[in-house]
This record gives sequence, structure tokens and C-alpha cells, in this order.
Amino acid sequence: MRTRAPADPEVREFTAEVVALDDRTVTLDTTYFYAESGGQPADRGTIDGIRVVDVQDDGDAVHHTLASSPDFEVGDTVSGVIDDDFRTYCMRAHTASHVLYGAGRRLLEDLGYGGFDIAEEKVRVDFTTPTDIDDETLVELERLTNRAVWDSLDVSWEEVPTEEATAREDVAFNTKTEEGVMDDADTVRIVDIDGWDVAACGGTHVGNTREIGPVTVLDRSNPGEGLTRVEFAVGPGGIGRSAERHRALRQTAAALETNVDDLAETAVAVRSERDDLQDRVRELEQAAVADAIDGFEAVEKQGATWRLGVLDGVDPNDAGEAAKEAVDDAGVVGAVGGDERPYVVVAAGSESGVHAGDVVDAVTDEYGGGGGGGPPFAQGGGLDADPADVRDALREWESTE
Repeated sequence: MRTRAPADPEVREFTAEVVALDDRTVTLDTTYFYAESGGQPADRGTIDGIRVVDVQDDGDAVHHTLASSPDFEVGDTVSGVIDDDFRTYCMRAHTASHVLYGAGRRLLEDLGYGGFDIAEEKVRVDFTTPTDIDDETLVELERLTNRAVWDSLDVSWEEVPTEEATAREDVAFNTKTEEGVMDDADTVRIVDIDGWDVAACGGTHVGNTREIGPVTVLDRSNPGEGLTRVEFAVGPGGIGRSAERHRALRQTAAALETNVDDLAETAVAVRSERDDLQDRVRELEQAAVADAIDGFEAVEKQGATWRLGVLDGVDPNDAGEAAKEAVDDAGVVGAVGGDERPYVVVAAGSESGVHAGDVVDAVTDEYGGGGGGGPPFAQGGGLDADPADVRDALREWESTE
């Protein structure tokens, strides 16, 4: 005995005979409860007033798990009531996934069906396609899906011989998640959205796409190699998400002193202006560091002019780049960071006779930290010393070669 739910999805109440009972697990001679399958969750509802918490199909029979042990026995006639709100949501969501796939057929190359799942807040469809589903494609998927909903396309289903179904190029198969659709059966259940999509499917569906209501595409992701996951919402959840997005767009437009239609263009202009300002700030910061190094104390020793000083609030990498720019062939630049655990950077000219790495090694040997480098440039950090003491150590350093 298989569930009657896919064939008669509008049925919400029925009576049936109990044919098996194992504690809280009930088997009926007929049922309209949908058993969890193919990404669609099990129906909710009651049997003789006791809440149904799970419905599973083992291939031979449909088993209903109740929230508590029942008073009825095998042979009794019981009443089944299916939660109308949840069944209706699942019908709309499942049909919407077919409509979305139909939209994908019109936009994506070599499209395949990689998975499907209905959750309470959103629905997902996994596509296999070499096409990059970028923002523009995602928007077009939503537009085409909602257009098919608006066009009020009839949805029908029928059992078709398996050999005939598999020979048809227009039928989409999802053998991974649509459990029971193939399953060595003589027939395959085909769901046909008039002129839009045809797929093998064992789920429950609405009779016309207008019953789906608005579809809001939420996001996309890549759950695995070759897969693109598209998530969407239907019903109140989708309406709420769409309203939140509309509110955010209008708030953003107001903040940028423009209107929603011009928002994208304005945002691009603002970003360009921001990038220009950041570049200008960067140039000014670099100029300020260069000016600070130009003002360093000049010390003559061992035939080279050393410029030494402390830089407050300057990143060590910025200090290093500025030191390299400032040093001349016969000179040395030594800069110390003004923080609690200062850094040191040393740039040595090719004719200075100074090995910058040896200088930094001497400083880290005395004050800890770590670092290193070659003859033209070296850098150390995490020194346990006052910045002024590190500067004095540079002043006193002398080559032993």
C-alpha cells in the first residue's frame, strides 16, 4: 500500500482501517499522509486525534509514527486529518521548484537536477550546469519563475510506462532525490506544467501555477563540485523577505540621496569616489612617512650617513617601503615603531658597506622579538624595549667586519 497523497493532494480528511500496530507505529489499509521522500517532508496531522510525528514508506507499506501510544487496535477504523497549512505549503513549494527548474531550462546550458529540499523557511534546488549563475542570471530566474506563476499554467500528473518516460528528452529526472520515481517500477509518475516543464516526480503539487503565489529567490551557493544551489521562498516567508529587501533598498536610496531606480548607478559612483579618496589618503600617508624620515637625525659613522628616528602610528610595512624609497646608495635608514613592543626596519644603500640583516639581528639579539633580511633591507618586530632605546642601539651599532 502506497500513499494516495500524490494522486489526490487535495484530500485532508479520510477514514481507514488499522492493519498493523507496533507501539506508536501505525499502518493503515489506505492513507493520504505523504511519506517523507525526495526532499519533501512528511505530512503533519493526526490519527484519531493523536499527533503524527513522522511518516515513512519502506516500499511495502506506509508507517505513521504517533506522538503517543493509541487506544485503538488492529481492525479498528480510524480518522486521519492532514494539516492543511503545511500540506498546502509543501504543494506550493514543490511545484515552485519545478517552475524554477523550467526557468533554468531557458537560461542554463546542459542543465541537470542535483537535489531538492523543502524547509519551513526556504526551499532549495541544486542545479548541475556549466553556466555561471551570476547575479543577473539569478534575477532572471526569479523573473521567469514569477511570470510562469502569473500565467496560470495548468499542472497535471499521470503514470507513464517507464520505458516511454525514459525515452522522452523533455522529461527531467532526479533519480538521486525523487525516491520511488524509478525504483524498478513499471510506470513513472510524470508532472507536467503546461508548456513550461515536465519532470518525473512523486511529490504533491497544486493544480495551477497561480496557486503557488509569489516566489522570492534568496541566494545561491556551491555545495559541491559542479553544483549550484539556488534557495527561494514561497508564501508569507517569501513575501516578508521581499518586503524587507524593498525596505532596505528604499532606506539605502534615501541615505545616498537618490531614488531606487538610480540606486545602482549612484552606488557605483560612490564606490568610485571612495576608491579615489582612499588612494589620495594613501598617497598623503606615504608622503607624511617620507617627510618624517627626511626629518630623522643624521649620524655619520664608518663612512656612511645614517638617518635614524621613531615613527608613531605607522605600519611596519609602510615604514619599510618608505625606508627603501628614502635611502641613497651610500646611506642607511633605520626606523623604529613607536608602539609598546616596537618594530625596527633598516634599509642600506649598496655602497654603504652595511648589511641590514646584521643590524636587525643585533637588535633582536639584544631586545628579543624576531625578524631578519638581506643586505639591502631587513625588518624585526616584537622587541621588548622602549623605542628610544632601540633607536640608540642603531646609533651605536658598528660593523665587526
